[in-house]
Amino acid sequence: MRLRNVTGAKEAVALSRFVVQEPETKKGNWQSCFEKEQPIHIEIGMGKGQFITELAKQNPTINYIGIEKYASVLIRALTKRDEQEIPNLIYLLVDAKNLCDYFSEGEVDRVYLNFSDPWPKDRHSKRRLTAKEYFGRYDKIITKTGFVAMKTDNEALFDFSLQQAEEAGWKLQRVTRNLHQSEYAAGNIMTEYEEKFSALGNPIYRLEAYR
Repeated sequence: MRLRNVTGAKEAVALSRFVVQEPETKKGNWQSCFEKEQPIHIEIGMGKGQFITELAKQNPTINYIGIEKYASVLIRALTKRDEQEIPNLIYLLVDAKNLCDYFSEGEVDRVYLNFSDPWPKDRHSKRRLTAKEYFGRYDKIITKTGFVAMKTDNEALFDFSLQQAEEAGWKLQRVTRNLHQSEYAAGNIMTEYEEKFSALGNPIYRLEAYR
């Protein structure tokens, strides 16, 4: 589906106090962007921000960074942000393929990937956020005890992700093909897409990958 352009989104994002500009200058020093020095969790492809916003509210002892590639999507999270006081949540407008330009080794404790673009054509497989190349990037920025948590309603992407994680040398845990009916459902925070797909009766797939 083609992304609808929002007039003025880039300008609004550039002026927002919640969006870190020139993030490469914060590499190795992200704690300075928050009120408290705490573990850092990031969500790549945060969409409208429902998931990471709720996480930040529920977990004030963790610092969160929402990463989105498109200003026309990020602006939707920003329109709601002024109404809320969430000191442990900030945003980046960047492409995830450049993660290592923004984060130092071991600077991130957890990576969330929720309903990422499946890039269904084989020739685009390296663009998938769970491709082996991306696990290589996560390996460089995640702590030794950190992990990648992924949710999707796309079974083909899920199977691909399981294979790629293992090929990249990561260990899989808490794997389920029906999250909402599994032992891991307790405490699950749903994204906007998750609510939509679940209402249609689609099973939600989930995994955690550790080094």
